[in-house]
Amino acid sequence: MPYEASKDNPNDICSFIHQAALEPHLNLDSLNQICDACKHFNFAGLCTNLIRLPAARERLGSNKITKLIAVIDFPFGNNPGSIKMSEAEWAADNGADELDVVPNFLKLHEGAIEDFAEELSTINSTGIPFRVILDTMNLPKEKLQIAIDACIDSGARGIQTGNGFGTAICPKHIKELATLTKNRCSIKAAGGIKEITQVLALINAGVSSIGTSRGATLMKEIRLSPNQQ
Repeated sequence: MPYEASKDNPNDICSFIHQAALEPHLNLDSLNQICDACKHFNFAGLCTNLIRLPAARERLGSNKITKLIAVIDFPFGNNPGSIKMSEAEWAADNGADELDVVPNFLKLHEGAIEDFAEELSTINSTGIPFRVILDTMNLPKEKLQIAIDACIDSGARGIQTGNGFGTAICPKHIKELATLTKNRCSIKAAGGIKEITQVLALINAGVSSIGTSRGATLMKEIRLSPNQQ
């Protein structure tokens, strides 16, 4: 049964939030503010790119609640597997706790599933827990099932609905993904999540994590709502 999230449990909602820090023009001061907000609200994760990873690790310090998540070959997954592996190893050496990896969609569409899975299996050898960022809303159901099965077989702990571009993710789609994953991996929702009502609906639909650039804003809105005063 899905978790029943409500505005009455703001601290519980924080445990689902993966705060994104992926804006290409994000400066160090802004990154530090995001890291501080993650620590203040005890968000489950901070997701950033490799160039900002060392600074984020330093600012988060030894915080064990907020996992530092590095995106690999974000946002489109167009690099060769060897480069992705180098990125994953670099992330591991520079303090990443988890990885969000964009796979080789070309291999998936060509039907080269073994190659698609092998690339992910290689990244799994780093020993860092990872999710696979699948473009789930744009994949035909039959390919989506194949991709999910390959991700799980390769050692992925979870899948992410997308890279944040395009149509906003909806609860109906999360429920469809839940039938495909069959509780074998976690589901992280990302894309167009800007309102607390969306967050609550997605959690209640069965997601394990919420990727959003508006984590702090959402929590401030909750704590200023009438039923929290």
